Amino acid sequence: MRALLLKEYMKLEMAEMPVPEIGPDDVLVRVRACGICGSDVHGMDGSTGRRIPPIVMGHEAAGEVVRTGANVHDLGEGERVTFDSTIYCGRCEYCARGDINLCEHREVLGVSPGEYRRHGAFAEMVVVPRRVVYRLPDKMKYEQAALIEAVSVAMHAVNLTPKRLGEHAVVVGSGMIGVLAVQALRAAGCASVTAVDPVASRLELARRLGASEAVAPEAAPQGTADIAIECVGARESVATAIAAVHKGGAVTLVGNFSPTIELPLQAVVTRQIRLQGSCASSGEYPAAIELISNGAIRVDPLISAVAPLEQGAQWFSRLYRREGDLMKVVLRP
Repeated sequence: MRALLLKEYMKLEMAEMPVPEIGPDDVLVRVRACGICGSDVHGMDGSTGRRIPPIVMGHEAAGEVVRTGANVHDLGEGERVTFDSTIYCGRCEYCARGDINLCEHREVLGVSPGEYRRHGAFAEMVVVPRRVVYRLPDKMKYEQAALIEAVSVAMHAVNLTPKRLGEHAVVVGSGMIGVLAVQALRAAGCASVTAVDPVASRLELARRLGASEAVAPEAAPQGTADIAIECVGARESVATAIAAVHKGGAVTLVGNFSPTIELPLQAVVTRQIRLQGSCASSGEYPAAIELISNGAIRVDPLISAVAPLEQGAQWFSRLYRREGDLMKVVLRP
């Protein structure tokens, strides 16, 4: 099969690779669409340490069942599916209590740190365990399904955030996860959501997708919001989120661009701000599929381009150079 291989750092090329072998509990999927995640773009140059060549990246994908393992009896050839990017064991204490994103033995599709190597979905076919596979509605396009993973990440952050109907929320960062968080918060019953970002075009997109107002960081709310979701992961944006909430407010941290940051500790302690980290997703896939299907979360405006897998290296290069105002590029094998 053909695959887009990260042969060495900053070098992506099409390569012939063997069709993945499946185990008794696995599903072989013919990939029809796979989105380029920002973590893949950052991983391409080795800065994250989680994409170690040679590796086939890609974890935001959907496609059709080719065949299943001996223990899989509820999926048939040709069924339209998507799959979680987190491959959890289902046996550890975290999995037992439902925190599958914190699995002690988790693997992530298209990622290859020292403890494992799991080839991803920038390929004609990929193999995944049945337990992470979900059926798609007939009306959902594969390009839309390639954004389910990102939607689930935003929804998980919203689900972790203590909130009540009618509250005011702030979302710092209007990239992919940020604008999805705006929509997820509105779907969860927030009366208003303020989007914060320094880029005017992204603020306009946030407005189109449900933000009550969209402002530059210098005009961000000060001590008035009930909750905030931070989707960048830098010192300035975290400080903006903390400053936005009132005393006793809650801030959920999703962005992790910087491994470490300086934290305004006194502001957190003396104002009794609750800080909550949010990692990946944990069971939100079915709800994400439903919200996209019924239009409560719109993903089509986030797709900047759809291109053949063979053009993947070019699109990675454009994203790496931050060319234009690209949001999500979807590759089709």
